[in-house]
Amino acid sequence: MLAVKAPHQIRVTIRYVVKGERAVFYAAERDRSYWPGDDHEVIVTDLRSLDDLPSIERNGFTMLRHPTAVRDSLDAREIEQTLYPEAVELAKQLNGAAHAIAFGPVARSESPDKNQGRLPAFGAHVDYGRRTIDDIARPILGTEADYWLGKRVVLMNLWRPISTVYRTPLALCDASTVQAGDLHDSEIRGGLNGPNRPPLYGYNLSHSPNHRWYYTSQMRPDELYAFKLYDSDSTRPQWTGHTAINDPETPDDAPPRQSIEIRTISFI
Repeated sequence: MLAVKAPHQIRVTIRYVVKGERAVFYAAERDRSYWPGDDHEVIVTDLRSLDDLPSIERNGFTMLRHPTAVRDSLDAREIEQTLYPEAVELAKQLNGAAHAIAFGPVARSESPDKNQGRLPAFGAHVDYGRRTIDDIARPILGTEADYWLGKRVVLMNLWRPISTVYRTPLALCDASTVQAGDLHDSEIRGGLNGPNRPPLYGYNLSHSPNHRWYYTSQMRPDELYAFKLYDSDSTRPQWTGHTAINDPETPDDAPPRQSIEIRTISFI
């Protein structure tokens, strides 16, 4: 009989929110935030050690090889001309969508010379809910907003490293293990380039022993996470909680994590 290979796993502390609490998160002034934390030690499985990767259909997320043509993630023009079209096409492909839009790109780094708005986000959360989807989509869609928002709507985050990640990787929670009762309202105030931006609304996760967490060791720039945050079809896994984690296997001389993400809304 062949031996079954055990998956590679790490034990980390994940900050959840106290059940029933509503958090207020200041993206660029984090010391002002109200986040009543509830820390739990959890097991996080390395996707590289699995023969069968999670899928969007079953688990709300996947990891795939998807090189990008973007060369400078801080170049606003290149983001507009290259990253946005890439994101739209990938979202349409993954979701079988007739139309999609992209918004909210953020290049993150834990380098000490970066402002707080660019730091990795610690704390299990789901970026946005339907209220913010509508607020963002309507100005972009214009007169066609009612038509497209009447379709099946999927909010998806596309996240990739800018350079190989050796420190503070992103961990994802299998959306099939997240229930509505695990979600607690969150208000996000301010933003990377707009401290007076209107608030955005999403969710933080409270702890459940049923949650299953995953990460990818030394994730590369040609690899990408695609994970759902909302699906108007309530029968499908959709609330992919996520957070940066401190990997106990990180070398002392590991460089700061650098990553970029962009959100997409697909209409199916």
